[in-house]
Amino acid sequence: MQVLTRPWGQMHTRIDGPKDAPTVVFSNSLGTDYRLWDDVLPLLPAGIRTLRYDKPGHGLSDMAGDYSIDDLADDAAALIQAHSNTPVLFIGLSVGGLIAQAVAARHPSLINGLVLSNTAAKIGTDEMWQTRIDTVAKHGMKAITDSTMQRWFAPSFQQNSQLAQWRNMLERTPASGYIATSKAISRADYTANAPQITVPTLMIAGEHDGATPPALVKATAVLIPNVQYVEIAGAGHLPCAERPADFAAILAPFIQRCLNL
Repeated sequence: MQVLTRPWGQMHTRIDGPKDAPTVVFSNSLGTDYRLWDDVLPLLPAGIRTLRYDKPGHGLSDMAGDYSIDDLADDAAALIQAHSNTPVLFIGLSVGGLIAQAVAARHPSLINGLVLSNTAAKIGTDEMWQTRIDTVAKHGMKAITDSTMQRWFAPSFQQNSQLAQWRNMLERTPASGYIATSKAISRADYTANAPQITVPTLMIAGEHDGATPPALVKATAVLIPNVQYVEIAGAGHLPCAERPADFAAILAPFIQRCLNL
């Protein structure tokens, strides 16, 4: 097991690829661990190094107290500084995309490109997040499983046998980790920072995303100067899991361009 020691405890990490290769960092969505990217990685260009990690209270990482998206960005920055001597391409999905935006704002020298997938400068409303937090606090993670699967995946995927593994991953996320990250998301707003992003940026949306609909993703894309926006037809909130080949086909040329492969 690979870990990085942070002030709040041990952050579970996974590093693959040659030590001195151009590096890509992956940041997961709420309620998932770094296995979210498993089906995409084999489809990406050869010769890269990949860094993945679990947020506090997710996967095998320790729990933490109250934290902000900026704090999570500092965790990601520490991972980059520990394992890369050159700027990285940072790929974030949903809350991972918020973390990516915060890294760009707080640690711009660490990145040479961004992929913001199924995310926005601000996600949801205070009331929406509070309702979900209250539900999980009172009834546990299983109380939100059905509604989450509907937001995460397109209707065509709802009968797929793979859906069970995503239900399990969500339900096995500690409620305290889910709640703490939900609170961080509810307080985050990077709208003012978006026009200051100078690195090449790829924004990806899913046609049937029930958590960050294409219109929301596109509203952030128009704020970023050097951006490419792509919508994946037939995909939901987790296109890297639902349609990995389509996701990788969009990602691969952007990786090659950003990392000069």
